[in-house]
Amino acid sequence: MQSGLRQGDIIKVEYIKHPVLVVSKDFFNTSGQVIGCPIVEQSAEGPLHIFVQTDVVKGYVQCEKLALLDLKIRGYKMVDNILLSDRMNIADAVQGIFEYI
Repeated sequence: MQSGLRQGDIIKVEYIKHPVLVVSKDFFNTSGQVIGCPIVEQSAEGPLHIFVQTDVVKGYVQCEKLALLDLKIRGYKMVDNILLSDRMNIADAVQGIFEYI
């Protein structure tokens, strides 16, 4: 099963309370799995909590809460997607978690 999801898509995954932002690259998502971060309405802004707003969703992407989600097993639905500039900020924050300097 291949997922048509793209980096920057916002999805609603069954049994997960908050919308999820797909942060993994498109080539990874074709496996049917994605790496995502929750988008939480009530949170404090910070280096790992980045505010995003679309027509449908607004809240803080919690970059430290990365999760591998197997969408071959879990149901999900596409909700919206974020701007490229927001994707770039979030990718920088996620990458910063793993830098060793």
